[in-house]
Amino acid sequence: MTAYDLFLAPFADFGFMRRALVACLCLGLGSGPIGVFLMLRRMSLMGDAMSHAVLPGAAIGYLVAGSLSLTAMGLGGLIAGLSVALLSGAVSRMTVLQEDASFASFYLASLALGVLIVSLRGSNIDLLHVLFGTILAIDASALYLIGAITSLTLVILAFIYRPLVAECFDPGFLRAVGGRGPVYHVLFLLLVVLNLVASFQALGTLMAVGLMMLPAAIAQLWSRSLAVMMAIAAGSAAASGYLGLIASYHLELASGPTIIMTAAILYGFSIFFAPSGLARRFFPRPHLKG
Repeated sequence: MTAYDLFLAPFADFGFMRRALVACLCLGLGSGPIGVFLMLRRMSLMGDAMSHAVLPGAAIGYLVAGSLSLTAMGLGGLIAGLSVALLSGAVSRMTVLQEDASFASFYLASLALGVLIVSLRGSNIDLLHVLFGTILAIDASALYLIGAITSLTLVILAFIYRPLVAECFDPGFLRAVGGRGPVYHVLFLLLVVLNLVASFQALGTLMAVGLMMLPAAIAQLWSRSLAVMMAIAAGSAAASGYLGLIASYHLELASGPTIIMTAAILYGFSIFFAPSGLARRFFPRPHLKG
């Protein structure tokens, strides 16, 4: 088998592989930087909670559209995700519950409700598609939606980058200068939900957060510069998508889980060999002596 057959032939020969690759590249560009900010704000597990929170809305969109329509499911998922985010924040401010406990409660209820809604009218195959995604079945309209969400994410991040960084590292300063931190927090939650909706069709509700958090963790191990971390996260997410699709094609594995496992392998490699990894800690370089 030549290098062309191994790395390029699947995309040259099959349109569904090309569409899946473009979707992975778009998801990586949008989700990677969002994951970095989630990690810096210590909201990593909230991303997982939000990915489950979109399920009831997506399930209702599925029932209304009568098929796996990304537009209907995406709109429903967006409404459900934002509703859970706002309700969780309101509950944590009006009760003694912390925000993480509030999110956990709502996402568990949302996950159960979504599965029940799908099981009412759908088959087991439909439920598997909703939970684990169908990246190889992405069509042109789904690609347009994913591309639009990625473009919107990058544009909004460019506009709110500085106040978002200030809120991550010194929210007290942002409040002192009248920086309208809650507005940027809501905009950031909107971007999180939008990118989870974009990942929904490709990776399903159970793994939609995979291309968001694993590349962010990889980036933190390799760099301490925020801009470099965002670039590494986007690059590693895109690389995970490409390598995962190649592996799934040649080994005849499910594409979505293979993509996430590829990102997990890159994460494991980074744990040992990155500048902040275990190899540097246990085998430090000898200091030069004058």
